Amino acid sequence: MNKLVRFVKEESGATAIEYGLIAAATGLALVAIMPTIKTQLGDIFTSISGGLETGG
Repeated sequence: MNKLVRFVKEESGATAIEYGLIAAATGLALVAIMPTIKTQLGDIFTSISGGLETGG
């Protein structure tokens, strides 16, 4: 019975699960945002490249 009480009160496993959920949510957010960032960065670098070719 004493082991069961210690197991229920143990929170380190819950903390690891919480960190895992945070990492998963961050990963999903990055996957959702990356296509937009890719397009915007492509446009920026194309603009810079065009400016460099024309001399300003």
